[in-house]
This record gives sequence, structure tokens and C-alpha cells, in this order.
Amino acid sequence: MRIHITPRWPGCIRAGAARVGTVALLLVLAAAHAAWAQQLEPRAYSASPTGVNFVGMGYTYSTGDVLFDPTLPFSDVRAQLNIAVPFCVRTFGLFGRAASAGLTTPVAWGSVEGNVAEERRRVERSGFGDVSMRLAVNLVGGPALSPREFATRKPATTLGASLVVTLPTGQYDSSKLINLGTNRWAFKPEVGLSHPWRRWWLEAYAGVWLFTTNDDFFGGQVRKQEPIGVVQGHVVRAFKTRVWAAFDATYYYGGETTLDGVHKTDLQSNSRAGVTLALPVMRSHSVKLGYARGVTARTGSKLETVAVAWQYFWFHREAAPAGR
Repeated sequence: MRIHITPRWPGCIRAGAARVGTVALLLVLAAAHAAWAQQLEPRAYSASPTGVNFVGMGYTYSTGDVLFDPTLPFSDVRAQLNIAVPFCVRTFGLFGRAASAGLTTPVAWGSVEGNVAEERRRVERSGFGDVSMRLAVNLVGGPALSPREFATRKPATTLGASLVVTLPTGQYDSSKLINLGTNRWAFKPEVGLSHPWRRWWLEAYAGVWLFTTNDDFFGGQVRKQEPIGVVQGHVVRAFKTRVWAAFDATYYYGGETTLDGVHKTDLQSNSRAGVTLALPVMRSHSVKLGYARGVTARTGSKLETVAVAWQYFWFHREAAPAGR
């Protein structure tokens, strides 16, 4: 499950104190969206048989602090964010390798409250986010196998690659400073290594977010954002078929922005850590539970997140259950 709603940052604040307060809290809400783009995803490159379909629904609740440059007049800023994410995934063979394609369509709502100078402000937002698509393929150690072949395989080290594409389909109005849609494309190429050791799996991913220009930002401004580099690490313990737990960590760096050519001091250098537990529910259903929190943050969000996801899978043909 991937959710990709990227942060927005201020240009210049014009007009009087009341307008400053409203604009500032809208900016806070946008900054909190950064956590949604940096989800912890253990087993994202785990091997699966071909011809399997997954559908489900994820939900996350996040609350915590949002940090700004100390020279800005924001203090005691707290966010409460919710997101529901229907998703679907299909596995298949691609040039003899195991591959998958997935789609997510997020719906988000939340509120942010904080001090702007000496005045307390609150703002709320809700609506559809940008649709996201992911294509992944195992390059090493992951041949395309039918479910019956997959059930008898011996676990092996795998190296995979993926590309996430976020489309500008979400709710957007250039007359508003903050929107749940981003009005730009985003791309995340990534590689992931997964190594088995007895009943453990050691995983490491490295990727980078790349963004196109938003030519119709608030007030007709042009907004550009530098790439954001992302690394993740996971230690996964398998207990039995479809039951596993993981310790997760991620670090991301970059993402400075410019508005109409004016450089902003909004470099991100943040880390998060968490745990994940996956449990089967009947033969073809499973539930995934997760908890994560910000460990360090230079600017942006430092949120505590609780997540739950339900998943149902079925095979294209009658076969043994997938080891996912």
C-alpha cells in the first residue's frame, strides 16, 4: 500500500494578521502530508506466484507535531490526519521474472491546530488524493512461478526494482493554497534487496522521488521541488505461512522547493521507525497492523501513525495458497 501526497511550502505571506494566520495553518496541513509519502513497507519485494489478485482497504491515523524553520512565527502546531486507501494488485510473469502491478486511490481528511504569532488557528481539509500506480519486477532470485511451483520453492535472496507513478488526479483548485491533489506528476524508481536467514528476512530499499513542475500553484505561481532520496530497512520474522512481524525504519533527505524562482529553506532530513504485524483471517483474508513514529525531523512532520489494512486474495486458477 502506497500513498503519495507530497508537501507544499509557503511563498510569501501577504495582507494582515488574520490572513497570515489562515494561510500559515493551511501550510501546516500541507507539511503534514509528507509523512504519507514516506510509508514503511516491509516485504514490498517479497516473492509471490503469478496469477494472484489482491484487493483490500487500508486506513491510517496520524497525529503529532509539524516542524518549521525557527525563524517563522509558528509554534505548538499539532496535526490529526486520516486516510483511507482502496487498493488492488495483480501478479504476473514479465520476461520470465515475477512481477506485479498495483493501484491505490486515497481519500484523506484531517485537521491542524497551532499558534501563528500570538493567535491560535485551526483548519480542516477532506477529499480525494492523487491516484498512484506501481510496477515491480524481481530481477534476481525471483523467477515467474505458478502457485503450485511457488509452494515448493526454496526461499532465496531476491533483488527487485519498482517504479511508482503518482498522477495529478486529486482534488485541486489553484485559488486555494492547499489541495489534496498536487497538480503535478511524481515518479519514484526504487531497488529492493531481500535476503532470507533461517526464519528471518533482512531487507533494504533505496529510491528517489522525482517531481514535475506545478505551473498553477496558489495565485498563479510556479512551484518546483528538488528530488527526495529515500532509504528503508526492515528486519522480518516469519512465524508460519502468512504470519510475520517486522521492525521498520526509513530516512529521507532533500525536497527543497522554489516558488517563482525564489528558493525556500525547507530541506527535509527526517527519519521514522515502526513495527508491522501480518495475520491471516480465514483462508483468503489477512489483516496487517502497523505502528510508526517520527524519530528525527529537520522540517516537516514528526507524526505518530497507527495503520490497519484488510486484504483478500484469489488465484487465477485453483492452486496452493500464496506464501505472502
